[in-house]
Amino acid sequence: MSDEDITLTAGDAEVTVQPGNGGRVGGLRVGGVELLRQGERFGCFPMVPWCGRVRDGRFRDGATVHQMPLNSPPHAIHGTVRDGAWRVARSSADEAVLTYDLVEPWPYPGRVTQIVALSEDALTLTMSVETYGSSFPAQIGWHPWFNRNLGGSEGVQLSFDPAWQEERGDDHLPTGNRVDPKPSPWDDCFGMPDGVAVALTWPGQLRLEVTSPERWVVVYDEQEAAVCVEPQTGPPNGLNTLPRLVTPLEPLEATTTWRWSRL
Repeated sequence: MSDEDITLTAGDAEVTVQPGNGGRVGGLRVGGVELLRQGERFGCFPMVPWCGRVRDGRFRDGATVHQMPLNSPPHAIHGTVRDGAWRVARSSADEAVLTYDLVEPWPYPGRVTQIVALSEDALTLTMSVETYGSSFPAQIGWHPWFNRNLGGSEGVQLSFDPAWQEERGDDHLPTGNRVDPKPSPWDDCFGMPDGVAVALTWPGQLRLEVTSPERWVVVYDEQEAAVCVEPQTGPPNGLNTLPRLVTPLEPLEATTTWRWSRL
């Protein structure tokens, strides 16, 4: 296990991977400009084995109800793996492979593998959850904090075309109703059945497209410093409403690519 950061480079792009800080991508610099909000809690962290909030921190697996710590009272939020140190399976100049073995408070043994792969104009993140024992429900997602401003005169502009928005209740969880997408500000989950595709444009500087084959994305833009575009395998509280099973024969897998171009 290593707490030391890993630096990946390709062309004029540079990525910092932080195994000791939850397996997160701590930084992404393009032409020397940092795209991710800096700080121990920011960058881009993996959300596993669930994404967003779980109502009251409880989820059911068959007849058993499991209680997770309420790290965002009254709910549990963003999984457990961002709080642990990951192992470096291997790394090269432009790719790092990290693993994390699930431990308490998560009630099931399993292994998470994350691949961080950099090219000259894109970063691809791939993650899988596998079990060697009992099947269990899980989710995969990523939570990047993109800087709202890259030092230019204008802040980032978001562009995407979701099929629906999950209606958000007073408890910040989807009610189960799908509604027409509403304008910003957002702390909301959107459905994109043909795959996630969200463009971030810093006028006159850079355009970055976040894509994923997954159907769900949470967009959060209520903070001044950064905006978040979070592709994931299900909606918030999905352990209860839309569980995806990890089985010994079928791991849960997801990927997202961020591709950029200069303006």
